[in-house]
Amino acid sequence: MTPDALEQQTLDRESHPAEAPPGHPPETARRRRIGWLIGLAALVGLIVFVIHHRLASHAGPPLGARMDGPLPVSVAKVTTADVPVVIDALGTVTPLATVNVRPQVTGPIVRIAFEEGQSIEKGGLLAEIDPRPYQAAFDQARGQLDRDRAALKSAQVDLERYKRLLAQNSVAAQTYSDQQATVNQDEATLVADQAAVETARLNLSYCQITSPVSGRVGLRQVDLGNLVQANQTTPIVTVTQMKPMSVLFTVPENDLTAIFQHSRGGRKLTVEAYDRNMKDLIATGTLASIDNEINTSTGTLQLRALFDNSRTELFPNEFVNVKLVVDTLRHQIVVPGAAVQNGPSSNFVYIVNPNHTVTMRTVITGPTDGNDMAIMKGLTPGLTVVTDGADQLRNGAKVLLPGEQPPAFARGPHRGAKAGAAK
Repeated sequence: MTPDALEQQTLDRESHPAEAPPGHPPETARRRRIGWLIGLAALVGLIVFVIHHRLASHAGPPLGARMDGPLPVSVAKVTTADVPVVIDALGTVTPLATVNVRPQVTGPIVRIAFEEGQSIEKGGLLAEIDPRPYQAAFDQARGQLDRDRAALKSAQVDLERYKRLLAQNSVAAQTYSDQQATVNQDEATLVADQAAVETARLNLSYCQITSPVSGRVGLRQVDLGNLVQANQTTPIVTVTQMKPMSVLFTVPENDLTAIFQHSRGGRKLTVEAYDRNMKDLIATGTLASIDNEINTSTGTLQLRALFDNSRTELFPNEFVNVKLVVDTLRHQIVVPGAAVQNGPSSNFVYIVNPNHTVTMRTVITGPTDGNDMAIMKGLTPGLTVVTDGADQLRNGAKVLLPGEQPPAFARGPHRGAKAGAAK
């Protein structure tokens, strides 16, 4: 090798140091990575140990100990109360009268006499149409009536004169007959004039648009100054009767026997209207009428209940839940409905014995009143029944009543105790 070549090789080695083969990292990087993995594993182990220690310190007794111990339940006493027999239904608040007030004569609106949403009595003024043309027509009709009345009196006087002259043979019979016809014609004209006067008076009264019912005024549909037509499609306003208020509801045809049986002799059945959630009693009324036929497509009959609605509790087209009270059972044994369990062949309850065990007893249930259920057979007043937690019970199981403390479970001595004992 020549000196020039040797020098070039030395320069290449200095500018490009030796590299490790691909796929084999340097020894320092490999040790560093192994150190990171060991530290990460130690951290994970520490976290698992801490979590396990905390769970173990808060854990209750083992499963076997919990199963052998009493089960916590809620209880209630068996009592007596009056239980109403009710029929539940869905109803709609329906006013007895809803009137679209339309003009009966043509003319411009010169006065609006109501406020939207106000209460108004029957006959109260709502609006006024310009009365001047109708006043003039009335005056003209009355003048025509007065003129024709005077003509009739003149014709009657002539008839009396012709009658005397005819008796003296001083006038022809034909003249008397013609005068009699004139009187008859004037009398008929007078009747027509009187009808014209009444028509003009009626049209003049229609200029005062009044409310046909007592109730609440709706939103105004026609503004002041607009020209309205007789019997136009658009009403001036709508008036809805609010007192009394009715509720229409339907009941199944199977309930008709009970309704008719308890409403005989003029007895008024009580009807209660509740809100959508069946929580708040809105109003109490009476059954007013029953429809005369059953709806064959639904098998139901429509009924109407009346409510005083003195405080406007019910509002038109409002949806309500209806309870029709057909009878009241006096001094019935009642328990909370949650205490009654549904078995494969019958209903039953769990009775709490003095030794804090339960006994399953079959019962025959009756009507319900809110959260309470009547028991027709199987219980006596004063017993204690389970209302919550019955799904975990069996006949003879031990129970823990509200307010009682569970029995303490034996736990092994901790390390500090051992140390103290050793000392």
